[in-house]
Amino acid sequence: MSRCARILSGLVLVSAGLVFAAWMVAPEKNVRAVGEAIDSLIGTSAAQAEANTPKFSPVKALKEHEAYYPGTEDIAPDEMRITACGTGMPSARPKQAAACFLVELGNGDKFIFDIGSGSAERLSALAIPYDYLDKVFIGHLHSDHFGDLGDLWVGGVISNRQVPLRVWGPSGSKKEWGTAYALEHMEKMLAWDAASRLGNVNTKGQQLEVTEFDYKGVNQVIYDENGVVIRSIPAIHALDGPVSFILDWNGLKFAFSSDTYPNKWWIEHTKGADISIHESFLPPQLLVTKQKFPVEDALNVGTQVHTEPSMFGKVMSLTKPRMAVAYHFYNDFDTAPIVERQIRKTYDGPLSLAVDYMVWNVTKDKIRTRMAVINHEAWPLPSTTPKLPADPKDRVGFTKFLLDGREVFTDVVQAIYDETNKQFGTSVPAPK
Repeated sequence: MSRCARILSGLVLVSAGLVFAAWMVAPEKNVRAVGEAIDSLIGTSAAQAEANTPKFSPVKALKEHEAYYPGTEDIAPDEMRITACGTGMPSARPKQAAACFLVELGNGDKFIFDIGSGSAERLSALAIPYDYLDKVFIGHLHSDHFGDLGDLWVGGVISNRQVPLRVWGPSGSKKEWGTAYALEHMEKMLAWDAASRLGNVNTKGQQLEVTEFDYKGVNQVIYDENGVVIRSIPAIHALDGPVSFILDWNGLKFAFSSDTYPNKWWIEHTKGADISIHESFLPPQLLVTKQKFPVEDALNVGTQVHTEPSMFGKVMSLTKPRMAVAYHFYNDFDTAPIVERQIRKTYDGPLSLAVDYMVWNVTKDKIRTRMAVINHEAWPLPSTTPKLPADPKDRVGFTKFLLDGREVFTDVVQAIYDETNKQFGTSVPAPK
């Protein structure tokens, strides 16, 4: 029997003895004396116990929930809320999109750090107008870290974003490996998509503003607005170019590694972060058994290209955040215990093993960790500013080849226009 178990057993026996003695010596004082004797032993009075008992009602809602329902809770003026919108591996899957974290601040600002494959869907589930989802920080140009940028950009246009999409990302050791080059060619890739919107929907949100900064900058300020300062530090991953980010606001510090091998810059500049999100890739053994990597590739990718969990733990032991968050692995019932066991070889502090829709509410006094419960049928919220109709003069239109192929149901279309105009009190003419 363990020492704790022996102590507990002893307390139970002592309590039983007190009950029996009180009953035999003064039965006329009934069980009140017994209760007082036990209360004195455990240090809690009956009144205190009653006061500490939660009050429930068969018809009233609970005052607190152990889940976050998007769109139902305020962010306090001094609070930071972080939502995991992508925590998985390079291949997105239904349970976990690729890398993406949303940071919301009590001053109203919102920032997206990485926007990997599948993550735009997660962002859309959070009941946030797209006007507010206008600032994206990309750690590096692997598709699992910026693959859904096009979806956010174009999707925001048709989902009512009325402001430009602003993107910050690192340079590369070659021009064609930098963020500006990548996004210029993303626009070219989506040229047909962009042209097709003209004159059909308002395309004010189709503007893209790109800020490329030097990937070698150490603790360099890349954003300084509204009391929020975001700095970048070099990261070590695959090629020159990747960076990590540090956000400071209102005395709170958020650190996000994107992908990186453990490095001196992270260890120096993220010490004491309130929340420290760092990659913790699957151990080589799981890359072999689960993903059938050759052993030599598993060792290289797992310990040299990425940060293995026990390496993650060492980083956190050196930087001592209020909350360490491990991400970038498939978080399942059989893998999570292995990842945690590896981390705990080198780190014994506060830890979250991230999975999509995990939420952290951070203040100077407390960090609360919950899961979000989303509406799978959520629609985009309206724009925060009046959305003007498209100007038909901007429409590119069809060539004669397709115009000649149209079957024009004039009577049906006229009826649709008449019914819609009547419902909304408008007089939009049907096309001839």
